[in-house]
Amino acid sequence: MCQGIIRRNNELVFEGEHTDPASFFLSVYRDLGFSYPKFHKMDNLCKLGWLASEVLLKDDFDLGRYEPEEIGLVLANHNSSLDDDTRYWETAKEAASPSLFVYTLPNIVIGEICIRNNFKGEHVFYIQQDFDADFIANQVNYLIDNNILQACICGWMDVLGAEYKASLFLVEKQEGGQSVPFSAENMNAIFKAI
Repeated sequence: MCQGIIRRNNELVFEGEHTDPASFFLSVYRDLGFSYPKFHKMDNLCKLGWLASEVLLKDDFDLGRYEPEEIGLVLANHNSSLDDDTRYWETAKEAASPSLFVYTLPNIVIGEICIRNNFKGEHVFYIQQDFDADFIANQVNYLIDNNILQACICGWMDVLGAEYKASLFLVEKQEGGQSVPFSAENMNAIFKAI
């Protein structure tokens, strides 16, 4: 998902006018027929991550195959929660906004995704200079290969001002103990194509 376009498995899912992120996220939410009242209270990073995870999991993911503790997340971005931090700082000059303060941590998006899907496994949010597919792949492989998780959503989601980008991947353990083949090279190729 990036600047007005959403792709899933390289197929166009949604294309909208490139307006501000909040308007685009709302149009995606409505057009794809999602129904989740908490969506309207989320900040832009949470909306981006929530929508990207909904599109990722839509139709193909069998949640019933796993216990809640077997599904986790490994996410990263460059700007942390700076989009909300800046707005919160502006409100603090008059009267600090508690509704913005809630979102001044980037891992809140993980909470929103986990609450929506009842995921209770290991999860982490890293702040990185650039998308580091090798690092993310190593983290995910460790969690899957050591049977800490059986499925993991991993990738990148970042929002700052009018710019936003999300690239998420679903990794599931296959029968027989082998991870579904995924690699840093493949993640990088997909990330750069967005």
